Amino acid sequence: MKKQGVSNAFVAASWIALGAGMIGFIVGLVRAEMLLNEKGYYFTILLYGLFAVISLQKAVRDRLENIKVTDIYYGICWFATISSIVLLTIGLFNATILPSEKGFYAFAFLLALFGAIAVQKNTRDNMTQE
Repeated sequence: MKKQGVSNAFVAASWIALGAGMIGFIVGLVRAEMLLNEKGYYFTILLYGLFAVISLQKAVRDRLENIKVTDIYYGICWFATISSIVLLTIGLFNATILPSEKGFYAFAFLLALFGAIAVQKNTRDNMTQE
């Protein structure tokens, strides 16, 4: 019996969440009145966070499917994910921007991370269906 794949609606919703989070965050940075090095910091944290959650999702899924993942790599994935969120939080806490802007960046970042996890999950699920 063939396993049912991921629905097209969930795949679309995942890509929309990833796109909305990333594009919203980046457009916010482009339009922000902050120094270029500050913009670079936040952009780097976005890329770091996206890579970290994708890697973490893969490591967690590999372990669930009894594919060997070393403890050190698994720990690094968790560390990278948590540290990206902590670094964004510290940056926003110390930023001289409006509280509404801080909230915007935080939610766009979290939406992008969620979207990246969901897209990775869907990709993995659809690969196992073939």
